Amino acid sequence: MTPLLSINPSNGMVIKSYPQYSYERITKILNYATEAQNNWKNTNLKFRLERIKQLSEIVSERKIEYASLMAQEMGKPLKQGIGEIEKCIWLCNYYILNSDEFLKDKTIETGGQKSFVTIQPIGLVLGIMPWNFPFWQVFRFAIPCLISGNGAILKHASNVQGCGFAIESSFANAGFPKFLFQNISVSGKRVSKIIKNSNISAVTLTGSTPAGKSVAEVAGGVLKKTVLELGGSDPYVILRDANIKKSIDSCINGRILNTGQSCISAKRLIVVKDIHDQFLDGLKKELMGKIMGDPNDNVDIGPMVSLEARDEVHGQVLKSIEQGSRLLLGGSIPDTVGAFYPITLLSQVKPGMVAFDKEIFGPVFSVIKAKNENHAIDLANDTPFGLGAAVFTDDTIKGIEIAKKRLNAGICFVNDFVKSDPRLPFGGVKESGYGRELSIYGMMEFVNIKTVVIDDE
Repeated sequence: MTPLLSINPSNGMVIKSYPQYSYERITKILNYATEAQNNWKNTNLKFRLERIKQLSEIVSERKIEYASLMAQEMGKPLKQGIGEIEKCIWLCNYYILNSDEFLKDKTIETGGQKSFVTIQPIGLVLGIMPWNFPFWQVFRFAIPCLISGNGAILKHASNVQGCGFAIESSFANAGFPKFLFQNISVSGKRVSKIIKNSNISAVTLTGSTPAGKSVAEVAGGVLKKTVLELGGSDPYVILRDANIKKSIDSCINGRILNTGQSCISAKRLIVVKDIHDQFLDGLKKELMGKIMGDPNDNVDIGPMVSLEARDEVHGQVLKSIEQGSRLLLGGSIPDTVGAFYPITLLSQVKPGMVAFDKEIFGPVFSVIKAKNENHAIDLANDTPFGLGAAVFTDDTIKGIEIAKKRLNAGICFVNDFVKSDPRLPFGGVKESGYGRELSIYGMMEFVNIKTVVIDDE
């Protein structure tokens, strides 16, 4: 089998080669993991939370090391990698503080009988995770799963196996039972057989919409629960009464994070015509001051994850220009080593163009002019995706109404860029997937919500 390669996108050099696990080895791991989970589910919550606390302390101590690993394997700027690790620690602390309340039995009044609901684990959860947030994505699925008594099997992206095994090591060092959390070195092409393995109880995937459909089909064939967090083409609606400076800053922060390689990135900026030119001029001016370079330096964007990803984004930009959009910044491959692509600004983007219809997974700003508020909202909803959305207006009441009732997305922000938060459910609708991660809602996705009724008369 072809080994999995970790390649530094800054220079194209191979960091390490990881042999793929045979299916026989994976089967043994899953058998051992099931045994470990059967013991783990009988431990008390206090013991589990102590392991989570120890994990958070280990991760905190290795924050710089892990951020450097991300910079090396997938090009994340160092300061953003540190922020990602700190967010993992925040998530651990959130569940340490709240899991007792989330998981306790709840009495239900049913007349003459005694009734209650109890939360029980379901077994091993397979997490198929992406490269773009290689620690955060894993923690947000694994932590609530393990606290609720499940086991977690990680199928990490092929190019970040170093991160996958670093996470596995951190769980082991925190005192979790051997095999309860395990990273398996295997390509995506071989994952179907793992999903069908009788030891796997459920699957969660963060990735592309085609990958989600494929996993859902396989899991559905064997009646296994799935949670899918897929692509997005998040619209940011900027209304005529918006604070232009604040909306520009939010759009930039929401787009250049992780070099634009985020499912909740600000991908379509829809601006009403009254302020369009002022917004566009201000956006261009701010973007011209952003720095691209070595992710280990103090830069705003590093390289994209690979040359293939860079070339795909460049092709989408060229096609959009061919279709009539106007290039104001960037849009050319730099004459340098590595998968670098400059911050690119496109205006005059319209429906039917690649920059409007497709998800561009890179540092490309697509600005769309809307006739008025209603037209802006119609344009925002004119997409098969439905992950995140934002609206900017000085009328907060109107903004809330638009976010609550008029934008078709799972996560809507008013006067800020879309971001995940351990306290809030995260997930989308339409081709952005289904199910939720984080908060109590994410914890409840992979448990048996069991009803118990007692007739003791």
